[in-house]
Parts: sequence; structure tokens; C-alpha cells
Amino acid sequence: MTLPTQAPAPAPLPATKRRNTIGLIAMIMSIVGFVFACVPGALIIGWVLLPVSFILGLVALFRKDESRWQGITAIIVAVVGTIVGALVFFGVVSNSIDEALDSGSESSVSTGEAPADVSSTAAAQNGTREDPAPLGSEIANAEWKVVVNSVTLGADEEVLAANMFNEEAPEGYEYILINYSVTYLGSDANGQSPAFVDVSYVSPDGVTIDSADALAVAPDAIDTLTTLYNGGSVTGNVALLVPSASVEEGVLAVQPGLLADKTFVAVQ
Repeated sequence: MTLPTQAPAPAPLPATKRRNTIGLIAMIMSIVGFVFACVPGALIIGWVLLPVSFILGLVALFRKDESRWQGITAIIVAVVGTIVGALVFFGVVSNSIDEALDSGSESSVSTGEAPADVSSTAAAQNGTREDPAPLGSEIANAEWKVVVNSVTLGADEEVLAANMFNEEAPEGYEYILINYSVTYLGSDANGQSPAFVDVSYVSPDGVTIDSADALAVAPDAIDTLTTLYNGGSVTGNVALLVPSASVEEGVLAVQPGLLADKTFVAVQ
């Protein structure tokens, strides 16, 4: 008698992996972070979301019995987004530096209406060491306008009377007082201080002398730390210690900003 054969037991169905919630969150965060990393004004949001999504993506890979493709996607997008964000950031910085150099380096000098016998070419050359601009000229760039109002030679008495700690000029030297005005032409809503606007003296042999060489407190000293808004102006003096023998042969170097070109102005 033939025994009935037993049918083989069916193979067990493969276990279905559960949804990886952490991986899904990481993937969404990485995509959003990638988008923000491409927007110059919102880079900081991308920089926060991308590393967080990368870490969550790593955590999602080690979740047992849960799908891993969301975590892998999050890691890939986070890495690519970080690279793209870095490129966008450096592009923004590079453009900002270029704009600052373009707007702040070029200075113009206005000496009033030129006489009829002076050509426009000759007027344009005014402001060099060989052909300094006259006192009262307006030296300006996109941010600042500087006007040297007057220069007082042999101002030792005025300088010594201004502060008890001012030292007497050594033999062969004298103090000069430079009175100048600075006006802010920019549009920064928070204002700017003219701390990097500089007026110094250049001797006939080409040596620059500035206020740091003597550290003398000038009478009615100009306040270069005050905050100015568009159209705001400040006026005052700076005291410089210069050689007496050739003081009238030197020139003033006026620099309306840290990156601005220098314009030279006559002492007298």
C-alpha cells in the first residue's frame, strides 16, 4: 500500500522592513538644507540643517529591521549640499570683496571750477605728490568725503597747551595742526565711524608721518570714533610732529577709507 506523500511546508515569506522614521526625517531635512544652502541670504539655515541631517542619516542606517534607503539618501544629499553651500558662500564673499574694492578704492578730488586757461586734463592730474590739490579741495569716494580746511605751521604752543602730557618738539621738529572735516556719504542704516579715514604728512624725501608718531593730543581734536549717518559730518584737528626745515615742502596724504586711493593736498 502506498502511503500518501506529505506536501512540503511553504517557504516563509520574507519579513517586510518597517518604515525608517528617522531616515525619513533626515532625508527631508537634507533636501530642505540643500535648497537653503543654494540661497545666499539663507546660507546659515542650510549650514544648520545639513550636518544634522547627515548625523540622523547615519543613525538611520543602524536601525534594525527598518529600511535604509532614506538614510543613505540623506547622507548623500547632505554631503553634496555642503559642497554646494561652500561654493555659494565663497562666491558671495568674493563678490562682496570685489564690490568693496571697486567702490572704496577710487577717490575723486574736486577743487572747484577750474580757470578758463586750465584744461580738463590738467585738472584731472591735480592731487598727486608732484601736483597736490589746494587746501579746501573735496576728496571723496563712495563712502566718505574729506576736506582739509587749514594747516597751522609752528603750532607748538597750541599743542602744549592742549594737554599737560604733550611733550615738547625735539630740536629740528615742530608741531603742525591739520583741521579737516569728514562727511559720511554711505547708506548704512547703522551708520559708520570715520576711524579709517586718514590724513597724514609726507615729507619731501617721501617719509610718511601720522598721528601715531607723536601721540600728541590736539586742541579740538577730531573725533574719528563717532558714528555718522548719511550726510553727517565731523570736524576737528590732528597734531603731527614734522621736520621744521622742509615743512612747507611736504604734502598731506588724504585717504578717505581703508581701501581708498590717497590724494595729496598742499600744506599751504
